[in-house]
Amino acid sequence: MESAIPPVQDLLNQACKAFQEKFGCAPDTAACAPGRVNLIGEHTDYNDGFVFPMALPLVSVFVGKKTTSGQCRVLTLAEGVDSPTYTEFTTPTDATPLSPGTPKWANYVKGVVANYKGKVPSFDCAIASSVPLGGGVSSSASLEVGTYTFLDQLTKDDNSISKKDKALACQKAEHVFAGAPCGIMDQFIAIMGEENHALLIDCRSLESKLVPLKDPNVVVLVTNSNVKHEINSSEYSTRRAQCESGAKILGLKSLRDATEQQLEENKSKMDDVTYRRARHVIGEIKRTQDAVVALEGSDYKRFGELMVQSHNALRDDFEVSCPELDQLVAAALEVDGVYGSRMTGGGFGGCTVTLVKKDAVAKAMEHIKKQYSGNPTFYVCAASQAARGLSL
Repeated sequence: MESAIPPVQDLLNQACKAFQEKFGCAPDTAACAPGRVNLIGEHTDYNDGFVFPMALPLVSVFVGKKTTSGQCRVLTLAEGVDSPTYTEFTTPTDATPLSPGTPKWANYVKGVVANYKGKVPSFDCAIASSVPLGGGVSSSASLEVGTYTFLDQLTKDDNSISKKDKALACQKAEHVFAGAPCGIMDQFIAIMGEENHALLIDCRSLESKLVPLKDPNVVVLVTNSNVKHEINSSEYSTRRAQCESGAKILGLKSLRDATEQQLEENKSKMDDVTYRRARHVIGEIKRTQDAVVALEGSDYKRFGELMVQSHNALRDDFEVSCPELDQLVAAALEVDGVYGSRMTGGGFGGCTVTLVKKDAVAKAMEHIKKQYSGNPTFYVCAASQAARGLSL
C-alpha cells in the first residue's frame, strides 16, 4: 500500500546502467534534486505571500559526462513523460540560442542550459526519477534544479553564484521554455531545503527561514490521488488575474498587503468570485505565518487545524480542489492520530499532505484506501535534503 521510496543509490545505479547502454561508456559526474510538498501556503506565491514547503526524499538523479561533440544528448527514464525519451540539441551560443520544442519534458532541461550562469560544455546525460509526474510535488523543479546542479558538477563551478540566483535561473527556464508562470517556491526549496526542516519563503523579499520539523513521533504522509483533471493552464492565469483585480480594487500592489477587514469593507465593489479568491489568499497568507509559529512551538494540533482551514478555502473560495482530493482529505480526518490534511500543489488532482502521529500512519493509510474511490499511492516522508552532487 505504501510506495517504497527508492534509495538515491538505486536510482543512481539505474541511471548509470542506462547511460552505459546508451552512450557506450561510464558516466563520471552525478547530481540529484528533490521534489517538494507544500505544507501550507497555496496560491499565495504569485500574490507576494508566504509559502511553507519541505524537500521530499523523492528525487531526480542525473549522471553524465562532458563531451567534445557540440551536442547535448539527454535520455530520461522517468515514467509518464511524452515521447521520445531521448533528445539532442546543440550547445547554445550567442549566435545560436536554444528555443523550446518537443518533447515537452526536454524543455525543462533546455531552459536551464539556456539560463545557466556559466559556460555550458556539450555533454551526455541520463536521468532517473522517483518524483511522480503531475502529482503536485514539483517534478518540474526537480528536473530544472537537477539540471543546474548537474551542470555545476560538470563544470566544477566554484559556486560564486548564490543559491537564490540559481533558483531564479531555474524559474526563468520554466517561464520561458515550459510556458508555466510559476512562483519561486519549487525552485527555492529544491535548492535550499535541509534535512529535518521545512522552509518558510517570503515570495516578495525572497528571504527564507528554516524551521525544524524533526519530531520522530510525527510524520508527513503524502497521498497521490493518481488523478490529474485536464484543466486548461488558463485556469491558473484566470486565478492570477482575479487576484490582481482584487488587489487593484483595494488600491494595493498585491493581496499580500490586504487585511480581512479591508476586504470586508470593499466587498460591495467586487463580484462574488473576485471576493472569494481574495478571501482565500488573504486568509492563507495569515494561516501560513500562524502555522510556522505553531510548528516552532510543536503545536501540531493547531498546525493541523490550519491545514484543514486551508483545504476548505482552496475548495470553496479558490475552487481548485476536486472530488478525489476532497475525498482523501475527509477520509484522513476521520482517523484518530491525524492532526490535519489538505490538498497540496496547484490543484485539480495530484496529492494531499497529511500531518499524522507516526504510530497512526498505517491505520490512516488503511482507512484512506478503504474510503477512496480511486487507487492512491502513499509516501511516508521526512523533510529531506536539497539538490546536491553525488559520488560515483
